[in-house]
Amino acid sequence: MTRTHTRTPYPRLGLVVTAATLMVATNLYGAVTAHADESPGVPPGSQASAAAPVEVDRNDPDLKLPEGSTLAAPKVLDIKSVVEDQSGDERREDTNSDVKFALQAEVLFPKDSARLSGEARARISTIALEIKTQNATRLRVFGFTDNLGSSAHGDVLSKQRADAVQKVLAQELNDADITYEVRGYGEQYPIADNSSESGRKKNRRVEVSFPRGAS
Repeated sequence: MTRTHTRTPYPRLGLVVTAATLMVATNLYGAVTAHADESPGVPPGSQASAAAPVEVDRNDPDLKLPEGSTLAAPKVLDIKSVVEDQSGDERREDTNSDVKFALQAEVLFPKDSARLSGEARARISTIALEIKTQNATRLRVFGFTDNLGSSAHGDVLSKQRADAVQKVLAQELNDADITYEVRGYGEQYPIADNSSESGRKKNRRVEVSFPRGAS
């Protein structure tokens, strides 16, 4: 059953119930199929310890670089910040290089439809404001569905929904210098478990992402 939520747009994301800061060495986008744990926790055996498990001898020759060896060049690790509103309808991810917004399909479209709902334009307008703030000129608009129904239908519907969001963004931004990459991935790349309705709801989404610029 599709439920319609009435919310203020992204400024409310300051009231966050889910926020994660992750250190990652590379920023992979949509490269592999992801499955999210409904109740993530600390894996067994990985809890933080107050002291080192064994005493380390700093003079141990095995801990020294072989003669003539050098350390690798220093690398700055990317920082990902994830903010999601209380209902989970809206999600924002920030890294050092990119910004990504994800809106669940229910807040944009009626069930099994690519026709934008009445409140959809206001939500998309908020994203357009951030795009202007970041001076972004390359936008990616990707649509996704759950795994219910045929895969072919999901591919078509997700592309139609991505097209609908892109058209509103183009109207809001009105900038001929902006280029768009619009794709529909159907049931590929789920971010939650499709075995539950709560998981499928997260997977039915449209993502808008763009490089972070000089603000």
